[in-house]
Amino acid sequence: MEAGNTPRVGAAVRRRRRALDLTLAEVARRSGLSSPFLSQIENDRARPSMRSLQRIADALGTTAVQLLAASDETRTVDVVRAGDDSGLDREARVRPVVRGRHQLHALEFVGEHEADREFRHRNDELMYVADGSVEVEAEGRIHRLGRGDTLLLSGGVRHRWRSTEPGARVLVVAVGDHVEVVEP
Repeated sequence: MEAGNTPRVGAAVRRRRRALDLTLAEVARRSGLSSPFLSQIENDRARPSMRSLQRIADALGTTAVQLLAASDETRTVDVVRAGDDSGLDREARVRPVVRGRHQLHALEFVGEHEADREFRHRNDELMYVADGSVEVEAEGRIHRLGRGDTLLLSGGVRHRWRSTEPGARVLVVAVGDHVEVVEP
């Protein structure tokens, strides 16, 4: 993807909705978004915020990261430049750093993020704090992470996180939910 282009999630949303045999009205009811807005997204006439994309993903039983990954062309070698701000949501300041459908997903979060949503992934997830600090709530405990700290969350662990400094920069890397991890 060239700088300045944005991922087109519309086709990925439509494919997932049709695979589940859902109407736009059903997805609208589940997500709390309007049918016309969902239609515009599916036809790439509107670009959803990360919050809206997560609501759509929840309604479709998937994640925003998986919808983003399904929208990008998968490459065997792909460089994402530091200045590439072609992420989906500039307001939320979230940037995919791995594009396409791969065994792992990675997102960079910059700035303030609230713990308004609980996550639970099928496979492992790693958080690395590049700048600032964050708090992660997992298994009933609060973990405070600062610059250079990492936190591993095993698959299935319910968690939420928030930045505690305006300039926080966090890298989240997760094994894709489509990957079947086999225990040795």
